Amino acid sequence: MKKIIVILLLVPSVALFAQKKNNPAPYAKSITAADLQKHLYTVAGKEMEGRETATPGQKKAAAYIENYFKSLGLEPGNKGSYQMTFPVFRDEITKSNLEINDIEYKPNEEFQPYTFTNYNTSQYFSEVVFAGHGIADSSFNEYKDVNATGKLVLIMDGLPTSYQPNTGATSAGIFSKIINAQRKGATAVLIVSSNFPRAARPGGTMYRELYRASQYLPTWYVSEKVAEDIMGHTDWLNVKEDYKTQLLPARVYAANVHLEFEKKIQKLESSNVLGFMEGTDLKDEYVFLTAHYDHLGIRNDTTIYYGADDDGSGTVSILELAEAFAKAKAEGKGPRRSIVFMTVSGEEKGLWGSEFYSNNPVYPLDKTSVDLNIDMVGRIGEEYLKDRDSTNYIYVIGDDKLSSDLAPITNQVNKNLKLKLDRKYNDLNDKNRFYYRSDHYNFAEKGVPIIFYFNGVHADYHRPTDTPDKINYKLMAKRVQLVFYTAWEMANRNDMLKRDIKLEVPKGF
Repeated sequence: MKKIIVILLLVPSVALFAQKKNNPAPYAKSITAADLQKHLYTVAGKEMEGRETATPGQKKAAAYIENYFKSLGLEPGNKGSYQMTFPVFRDEITKSNLEINDIEYKPNEEFQPYTFTNYNTSQYFSEVVFAGHGIADSSFNEYKDVNATGKLVLIMDGLPTSYQPNTGATSAGIFSKIINAQRKGATAVLIVSSNFPRAARPGGTMYRELYRASQYLPTWYVSEKVAEDIMGHTDWLNVKEDYKTQLLPARVYAANVHLEFEKKIQKLESSNVLGFMEGTDLKDEYVFLTAHYDHLGIRNDTTIYYGADDDGSGTVSILELAEAFAKAKAEGKGPRRSIVFMTVSGEEKGLWGSEFYSNNPVYPLDKTSVDLNIDMVGRIGEEYLKDRDSTNYIYVIGDDKLSSDLAPITNQVNKNLKLKLDRKYNDLNDKNRFYYRSDHYNFAEKGVPIIFYFNGVHADYHRPTDTPDKINYKLMAKRVQLVFYTAWEMANRNDMLKRDIKLEVPKGF
């Protein structure tokens, strides 16, 4: 009995000694503003061309990340490879014609096919059904007075201010409008956009899934001039005056319309980049540190969207976190759990890279303790510009979901850093829906506890002016150190995080 008692007493003592000996502070301090700046001026530099998914710029960024992981001694994270590739498809328009009453219209000036929904087609119509804003839900049905079966439907972009939808009702999004028209039996859709032709890019639409269980309707954006030529001058003036505020009456117009479209489909490739650090006694459990390294690329042939904050800041944070853990391991203080450092692409297209990983995991998701995701941590968001805590805050999103362990750990590791932890976006009813808008969500959907680190949006968000010179590197370093301390705790604690909270998604989301 005494022997057993002695062993039980010694084990905690050894564990406590090890925790005291493995002080993370020196490694956290290796995450510096200078190093973050050095990396970011490369990742968000001109040579990377905005890092759009499946482009040469994205591949250059992937190579930079991979080479840095190699330099740190990280192992390949994907079965002997640092990169996990996935297919991407892009449309190349070869023919695009719109003709109304024998008048031909100019592509990219007066009309633009929405290539994602269009397939090779030539359609002729003698009538056009005008269906207002294309609303068809429990609140209002703009199709009730017209028969759209087999017809060409014309609808306005957006929603009127007078429309008050019920919970879960239609949105202003293009897919809601297309699906409504499809359910009413239409065979093609024209969407009038006041922002034409900026509503869609002229060709080059990318997507992940080539084969679909069902096809969308052929859809075209058209200018106000096209709408006027279909409806007539008087009716169009009435619609133009009222469409932003009022629901519009449906009606049918006589017009001979010819729609013609052909495209080629290019098969491209993008990748996630994974660096792996094997743990010790808990090496078959995993901590993921993630960020997306893609951005919006080059627009109008010359304008680079640099994406320094979104998400160059998260990308270089992963590089610095990897370096800090590599230094610890080199000194015999490596993590108990294995750590996967993963930068993903395709986030700006719809969380593609993280979705591909979560559907094709290299490491068991039920053995993945947590995903700590970093997406925009280098700037001061618009809500904090006038706040006295503007240089000492971070939005922490998701630490109240899936695991009751998360928030207490975050609070504990923050005691020395003393950052203001703003959790306002933990509210699933928040109109911004940030919880659903970055790569952590594909882990959360599979039940993996997550934390999303975020600085909020700002005036340069998704603009070419999101450049490295506007980053607050000192604040960024402090935020990344918070992630490091959190990851250290996650990787070295005795137990995996509990999964004891059920995610309740609000209706209509």
